Amino acid sequence: MMAGNGSYPEERVPYTFRLEMFEGPLDLLLHLINKNELDIINIPIALITDQYLEFLKLMKVLNLDIAGEYLLMAATLLHIKSKMLLPSSSEQEEEEGEDPRAELVRRLLEYQKYKKAAVELERRPLLDRDVFIRLISVDTEEPAEEERVEVSLFELLEAFRQVLERVKAETFHEVILERLSVEEKVQEILSLLQMEKRSIAFHLLFPEQASRREVIITFLAILELVKMKLIRIFQSAPFETIRISPP
Repeated sequence: MMAGNGSYPEERVPYTFRLEMFEGPLDLLLHLINKNELDIINIPIALITDQYLEFLKLMKVLNLDIAGEYLLMAATLLHIKSKMLLPSSSEQEEEEGEDPRAELVRRLLEYQKYKKAAVELERRPLLDRDVFIRLISVDTEEPAEEERVEVSLFELLEAFRQVLERVKAETFHEVILERLSVEEKVQEILSLLQMEKRSIAFHLLFPEQASRREVIITFLAILELVKMKLIRIFQSAPFETIRISPP
């Protein structure tokens, strides 16, 4: 669960990453519901609102270009939270009728249904890609391919938050002139992947001695590589170590 104090470092890099290719606010809500193992029909709106806002703070630290729909959802959650916190008599409840969360729940259920349908379509075998006939018997044993469960942006942000919390606060008298850029980090990660025969654990890309600035730049470089489809981010099973590999 994310910390509720919102104490993230304010240092940012002069680099803005756009999120058009990644998930939207409904994906973030579904991620929070699944992470907390909540009933989507009976969402504890105060908890979800607080965690949603914590994610927005983290995205702001990363200088991610948060689309207006994220902010609109934040306003919607706060509005629902305020309505549910207000004391109301039984007469008022009868007049108002519907649960303040009802419309949001409807949207989430519909979105979840379409997401599941999209995943099922993606899993269907495609001719000449997943369905083929082995014509020749091959004796040489090839290394087993790693099982892959795709990782969402918000699972990646959760892992990044944990890395960020491990970074030691720099003492006030330290002056470190870092000239590392996102573009340089992209090339560094690609070179590392070329040297390795298998995938790399996500946390190994963040040395313990790294400063907050380097950690943030590394994470932005990872997002850039995902956007360019030069890497894949996956787990061998849900909740396992996040790993990075060439596509």
